[in-house]
Formats: sequence, structure tokens, C-alpha cells
Amino acid sequence: MAKRVAIVGAGVSGLASIKCCLEEGLEPTCFERSDDLGGLWRFTEHVEEGRASLYKSVVSNSCKEMSCYSDFPFPEDYPNYVPNSQFLEYLKMYANRFSLLKCIRFKTKVCKVTKCPDFTVTGQWEVVTQHEGKQESAIFDAVMVCTGFLTNPHLPLDSYPGINTFKGQYFHSRQYKHPDIFKDKRVLVIGMGNSGTDIAVETSRLAKKVFLSTTGGAWVMSRVFDSGYPWDMVFMTRFQNMFRNSLPTPIVTWLMARKMNSWFNHANYGLVPEDRTQLREPVLNDELPGCIITGKVLIKPSIKEVKENSVVFNNTPKEEPIDIIVFATGYTFAFPFLDETVVKVENGQASLYKYIFPVHLPKPTLAVIGLIKPLGSMIPTGETQARWAVRVLKGINKLPPQSAMTEEVNARKENKPSGFGLCYCKALQSDYITYIDELLTNINAKPNLFSLLLTDPRLALTIFFGPCTPYQFRLTGPGKWKGARNAILTQWDRTFKVTKTRIVQESPTPFASLLKLLSLLALLMAIFLIFL
Repeated sequence: MAKRVAIVGAGVSGLASIKCCLEEGLEPTCFERSDDLGGLWRFTEHVEEGRASLYKSVVSNSCKEMSCYSDFPFPEDYPNYVPNSQFLEYLKMYANRFSLLKCIRFKTKVCKVTKCPDFTVTGQWEVVTQHEGKQESAIFDAVMVCTGFLTNPHLPLDSYPGINTFKGQYFHSRQYKHPDIFKDKRVLVIGMGNSGTDIAVETSRLAKKVFLSTTGGAWVMSRVFDSGYPWDMVFMTRFQNMFRNSLPTPIVTWLMARKMNSWFNHANYGLVPEDRTQLREPVLNDELPGCIITGKVLIKPSIKEVKENSVVFNNTPKEEPIDIIVFATGYTFAFPFLDETVVKVENGQASLYKYIFPVHLPKPTLAVIGLIKPLGSMIPTGETQARWAVRVLKGINKLPPQSAMTEEVNARKENKPSGFGLCYCKALQSDYITYIDELLTNINAKPNLFSLLLTDPRLALTIFFGPCTPYQFRLTGPGKWKGARNAILTQWDRTFKVTKTRIVQESPTPFASLLKLLSLLALLMAIFLIFL
């Protein structure tokens, strides 16, 4: 059984891993190469090697009720979508609340993690670290890698003919911190992910002209969804997920397109995705359509050629003068402290069972936490991974035979569409609720809706039809939290508390009462069809 556990990285997944180890009676030591916790969410004016970097204006794309740790809600007075400075404060509150700081060794870089000579018997690892220029070595019973996948910028310059002749400035979005450098400049942002879109919109306030180049287009969503609700509290429900997964993919794709176009017609704005079958992470930006319609941001196709002071886009013969190019072209990931025989990265993914455990190790004493891209928040995903992984490291839960794990890993790599629901065909993509439920089932912590319907129908209906908030993951099983039920039933109260800062008296109308009655009847019918 593992006793001493080395944890690499003190970001959101690293903090959760420390807490899970402490809850199971293990002795975690977390090595963090920077001087503070927070990982991605800690803003610094300069890029730090080996650590994710963010710009000053970053706000969470998942709302506070959906992106908190499962037994530690955000403060009630926090906005629904949290700026990075407040997100960092929340992480520090979490660390203080559960006494995690005592386990973290700051300014300590992990140089190498290797198997001990007797690994096949003990499963132990030698961890070599460096602190203030001095190297140390220690033996650990297990290792949890929590370094994320946003540290190594992907800069495919070979794909842009003529880039070496460009006399202006170009850099990866990882280097971007403030928009001041773009004042009165002609700017080209390449890549239409969340970072690229954010930078284009923010830059447009100061720049002379901004182009946003996209190869395949993207669906653009607002954080403000139906009736002003946070998008993920509407979209991410067990009912919605079950409904989507029961429909053929073409129908789901059509419904998704119809929903995305209800805000604005993406074709008219040059944004509609070329491949609408395979799910690509939607772009969350509340301002992009306004910037396009006012001419502040111009959407362009891919780059044909880069010249000394201009670029030529595909299908458009006109040269556009450009001063600065920002490559928002994503990231690659690697584990430089691990030998390839332990974890090998190929085609943007690794051979990890449930995205966590290397399948070929004779002893399951190394876990990778947070190396996944769910259509949902990373905090509860990484935390749930850590809860299961720690119990495997401790020997409470067992992994399947190697052949069964290899078969599942290969199936995930092949990414064959099932023909139903959303098509998660990109590396590391996963159905958030389905994946979380798999892990919760392994530790007997998945809520039993049939049982709850008999004993606590209000809670059961809220869990099924309401947002799949992380508190659901603490209703039962190891790590059960006594405040979970109340947190679920009051989640909308906390959501509206920070928006209803002016009380408005609403008088009910007969039509509204009739509508509520019809909605109740529809709800009862849905319950009858689903549960009986």
C-alpha cells in the first residue's frame, strides 16, 4: 500500500490531490516550481518556464457553481464567472481551509522521476528535485502528476510560408499579457479558440485594425444563456445529457447548430464551423458578434502567405498590411521528468486508462491528473480523478487486467463515433457527465436517483433536471459531505444573489400561472416516462 506520495504541481488538480491523500491517511509532498500555488490561475507579468500563463483579463468560462471543488462552494458574493484574481483567492481559501500548504514545497522543480530497482515488488519511485540550485533525491511509494497541458506552446511556423521574411513582430498567445502593445497597430490573430478570440476582442479597443484568422470556424456562445442563466447551468444537466446521448448524432448536430444560431447567424458572420459533426469546444465570448458587426474585428480564412509587411489570405487576392501577428495555435504537452517507457505521448495523447493510469506498469503507483478536455469544468473533473486515483494507490480499489485496460485505451484513441449524442472525436475530449459518473461508480459515490426519488424526491428531481453541479459528487460514498444536499438545493439562490442587486417586484399574471401548471404537468409526465 502506498504511504508517501509525491505530487507534481500545486495547481487546481495538485491541490485536490493533496486533499484526497490527506483524507485517505497518506503522506503527500507536493513539489511546486514557482513561489506560490494556483498554476494557471496565478497571473504574473512575465511568462514563467514550465508553468501555464494567462493574460490579465482572463475570466472563467465555467460558472462558479459548476467549477468549484465539490465540498467547497465559491463565496456567495463572487460573480458567476470569476476573474482570475478572485479565482486565485478561492484556491488559497481552499488550501487554507483544508491545511494543504504544509504539504507544499515551493520553488522546487521536479527534475526526474524514475522507477526504483525493485519497482516490480515495491512499486516505488525515486524523485529527484532541485531547490535553489541544490538537488535532492527521495523515495516515494506513489506519484501523482498534476502539471496540466497548457505549458508547451504549439508554434507551427512551417505552416506559414514567408513567416521568416516578416519584418513585424510575432509571438504565441502564451506571451500575451496586456493589449497596450497593440495601440494603433494592424493586428492578425491566428486561431479561433477561446484565447485567440479573447485577444482579438480585447485588442480591437486599441488597435487600428484586427483580423481573426480561422481555418475551420467555430460556434460562438455567450456566457449569458437562456433567460440570462449561466450557459453551463442550462446545458450541463443529467436530463439534457441523457436526451442528447439518446438521439442520433446528425439530429444532435442539427439541434446544436439551431441553438448556436439563435443568438446570431454564424454563416452571416463567417464563423460557421466547416465540420459540424465532430464536436469542437465552443468559443465563449460575449462581445465577438458586436465587434464583427461594428467592424472592429474582421474574420478571415487561413493564411496563404506571409510577406515582409503584409499577409495574403486564402481565397482573397488582396494583401492586408500587418504589424503584429499573434499565434493562438494551442499547446502540446510532455512530461520531461518521466522516461518515455513510463508515459509516452503520441498524437496529442498518452496511453492512460481512464486518462489517469499507464496501462503497462506492473504496479499502478503513478497517476496523471487533469490530462483531459471534458465539456465541463476542470476542477471537479480533476478532483474526481484524484479521489479515485488515491484509492487505487492506497490499494482499496483495484484496476482491471492489463488486457482490458489496453482495449479501452485503444478504443478511446480510435475515437470511433457511436452514432449517438455529441461526437467527441478529438484527442482528450470526453463527455463530462458520463466520464465523471464512471469514476464515481468506481468509488461508490454516484448518486442513486431511483433510491433518492423514493426517499428525497425534491433532491432527486433537482439532481436530474437541474445543473450537474459538483456537490452531487459528495452525496454518498467516501468523502461524503453533509452540506452537499443543501448546496444543491440552494445553488440557484447563490447564482442570482450577485445579479439581483436591485430588488424588482414582480406581480404574477394569470397566463404565467397557467404556464407554470402546464410545466408541472409536463414535468410529471417526463418523470413517469423516465423512471417507470
